Amino acid sequence: MTSNPNTPSNGDDSPVDPLAEMLKNLMGGQGMGNIDPAELAKAAGLPNDPNMLQQMFAQVQAMMSSTSEGPVNWQLAHENARRVAAAGTDPSVNALQAREVDEALRLAELWLDPVTDLQATGLIGRAWSRAEWVEATLATWKRLTEPVANSIANALSDALTQQMPEEMKAMMGGTSSMLQNMGGAIFGMQLGQAIGALSAEVVSSTDIGVPLADLEMALLPANVAKFGEGLSVPENDVRLFLAVREAAHARLFVQVPWLRGHLLGAIEAYARGIHIDLSRVEDLARDLDPGNPEGIQEALSQGVFTPERTPEQSAALEKLETALALVEGWVDELTAAATENMLPSAVALRETVRRRRATGGPAEHAFSSLVGLELRPRRLREAAALWAALKDERGIAGRDAIWQHPDLLPTAHDLDDPAGFTERRRLAEASETEVDDALQKLLEGGYDAPKDEENTADSPEAPKPEDGDSPDDTEPGEPKA
Repeated sequence: MTSNPNTPSNGDDSPVDPLAEMLKNLMGGQGMGNIDPAELAKAAGLPNDPNMLQQMFAQVQAMMSSTSEGPVNWQLAHENARRVAAAGTDPSVNALQAREVDEALRLAELWLDPVTDLQATGLIGRAWSRAEWVEATLATWKRLTEPVANSIANALSDALTQQMPEEMKAMMGGTSSMLQNMGGAIFGMQLGQAIGALSAEVVSSTDIGVPLADLEMALLPANVAKFGEGLSVPENDVRLFLAVREAAHARLFVQVPWLRGHLLGAIEAYARGIHIDLSRVEDLARDLDPGNPEGIQEALSQGVFTPERTPEQSAALEKLETALALVEGWVDELTAAATENMLPSAVALRETVRRRRATGGPAEHAFSSLVGLELRPRRLREAAALWAALKDERGIAGRDAIWQHPDLLPTAHDLDDPAGFTERRRLAEASETEVDDALQKLLEGGYDAPKDEENTADSPEAPKPEDGDSPDDTEPGEPKA
């Protein structure tokens, strides 16, 4: 059997796929030229921890021969997130911390009762370590990031296919699945890194404004203590203030059951529409020097995977940002009302939380760079002002009634002009009433009736006098003249 002269042989007359051999050597630990696995990890933005890298590459090696179930290797993402969460100090929650969190959340529910028409949830307050937060939220992260991962994986695959010479395409053979697995492993490692780092910053299950854990109400004691560092505020006050925010989030998402799906659906709609500029990916692949990991990292940080904004993307993003702002503004307003007479430090803590949510932490920035999406309420202050105005105008029950249906929610225009919301809503409702009346008339056939008949339709028909007769003025029984 004769082998292709352009395809090396392995000595037994069977052709060797050079790309497959290269990847097998790399993932098998045999090395590839002068490229060090530590340098590859540095280029990917991963920590330079020898033990961690050894475990990662061992896992990747095992996965190269298996079939990936999707664009992300979630097992690797899970394990990497847990590893990063535990890399610092992540002590298990002790009995005292669990009791303090439970008492804070119970008290928070009592403080919220007078300031909202939404009923208490009855949820049990939880105290989580960072690793427990990862476990409780990973399913939602998977839901949020898979559409993004699909778009990125497709873009990379298309770019490789377009750039690859024809003879290389013929040699690919079974290596395509290996490449897909490698891409899923790399994205999984990066995503796990971002989620694990985020676990060191969040203080509760709803801290980023999205209910990552369904029907849960929890605080992370280690991160609550970290949040209060340098504020000159008693730790108990910090815990109570953050507990009120968490309880307000939980109350909103439990008592408004459509809201969680509305938010997650808006994120998914945005992610599904992501389109990667293939020319930028091709330029990156063509211009980079594999021996310069710093250059690779710099190029990736410049946003090569930043999605191109389409009209549909802009609409989805505006819907998402408005929804996030409305949720955070409502929680901000309720927390202020519930704590203003209870905690002397409430005003200072409110401003601290507002600034923190507006800027985001390092891990949140890393996550937004990875998936091309920021989960920050840019218009929190405008939304809080809108909810405050609605409370003054309609009362607590009238304000909270707006959450009854997504069609009732204020729009981005309403955040621009909170004072004009009620008048715009009145005009819209009046217009809808006119349409409903016209539709009902059409269904009843009112528009088909002749004009004269329509005018007399509601009055009894008078008897017609006979020809030559004059109006009858005679008394009953009296003969006519």
